[in-house]
Amino acid sequence: MHDHDPTAQLVKMANQIGSFFQAQSPDNATMATDAIAAHLKSFWAPSMRMQLIRALEAGGATHLMPIVASAVRSHRANLLPGGAVELAERKEQFPPGGGDAG
Repeated sequence: MHDHDPTAQLVKMANQIGSFFQAQSPDNATMATDAIAAHLKSFWAPSMRMQLIRALEAGGATHLMPIVASAVRSHRANLLPGGAVELAERKEQFPPGGGDAG
């Protein structure tokens, strides 16, 4: 692995996040992967998430912790750029004032 590999820095950052959340809930992998994905979604730029996903799917990102790889794979659709936009658009299709509020 080369130091100028931009994915290497993303992997390192993702692993730090993974280590943190794995330590938070060592007995609950689902909670940890959900937390990792939520963190990436909230704090990483879409381009960074896209790059990590692409690297993982291309067989790169080999140093990625298994729990991080699992988080990225299981939340892939939500982590891809545009996922949040599509959700927002779907919400806006409901007429204002509709729903259960009453």
